[in-house]
Amino acid sequence: MWNTWREPGIRVPTAPRIPSCHSRYHEWATICTRLTVPRPGMAGLLRLARPGNCVMSAVGVGIGGLVAVRSAAWGEFARPLLWAGAAAAAFTAGGNALNDVYDRETDRVNHPERPLPAGEVNVAAAKSFVVSAFTIAASLAVLASGWAFVIVLVNIALMASYEAALKSRGAPGNLVIAYLVGSLFLFAGASVFRSSIEPLVRTGILAALAFFTTIGREITKDIEDMRGDVDRRTLPHRIGSRPAGFVAAIALFVGVALSLVPFALGVLSLGYAILVVPADGMFIYAALHSAANPARSQRVTKYGMIVALAAFLAGAFV
Repeated sequence: MWNTWREPGIRVPTAPRIPSCHSRYHEWATICTRLTVPRPGMAGLLRLARPGNCVMSAVGVGIGGLVAVRSAAWGEFARPLLWAGAAAAAFTAGGNALNDVYDRETDRVNHPERPLPAGEVNVAAAKSFVVSAFTIAASLAVLASGWAFVIVLVNIALMASYEAALKSRGAPGNLVIAYLVGSLFLFAGASVFRSSIEPLVRTGILAALAFFTTIGREITKDIEDMRGDVDRRTLPHRIGSRPAGFVAAIALFVGVALSLVPFALGVLSLGYAILVVPADGMFIYAALHSAANPARSQRVTKYGMIVALAAFLAGAFV
């Protein structure tokens, strides 16, 4: 009979364990899962950035670039516009994250599913992400052009000022948001600016159109949110919903007038004129209903801005 007892301190060697096929599969599955599934913090940072908005900013720069140089010269300016589009996406990511950092307390009630109130990301990580995104945006803008770099620096300062102080002050905040939307097209024009002023004229008109229609839409949204915005000194709170609606209508009518300038100057083709007519119809409708039906008015304004953007794109190609 075999002696099965062991003296203390003596290790009896055992045969090496041969892993089964099942255990090997389990190990590989675990490794692949760790490599492909993002950690909660990374997923939260991605949600902070709002990738959809980032893509739209990059696309907006691309469209602005096409309007600036037209399709025939696209190849020559493709590289600076690619840098500019990437910079716009990075800036948008930083701006979205900065907004969530400042709104984290109100989001506990209004948007508890967002990354910061949901605990997916801590405040320190979100702030670091903001700094990193803005730094990347500025670095990429340098590769596009010197003027593009200047615009990014100005926009970063304005975005920080908006979140820190101007957001609750109504009209000044609306002006900053309108400028930031319009500056997307100025940024595209600055990225391809060399010696000819014509690209800046085209994108400048597009930026001005975006500026005034955004003012109209922002004021209309403030009219819609009057009951909930008790702690904000918005224009409707200061002067009333009907006078504020009149101001929004004026801004939209200015946008309609500006939309006629490119065709009058001959800087865009007939394709622009065909598509800008329905866009102007939407702006006029929104202006006439800005006080009576602000919810519908701001939605129609948004659709009109999309159609107007398509009109500028058609004018560059057709």
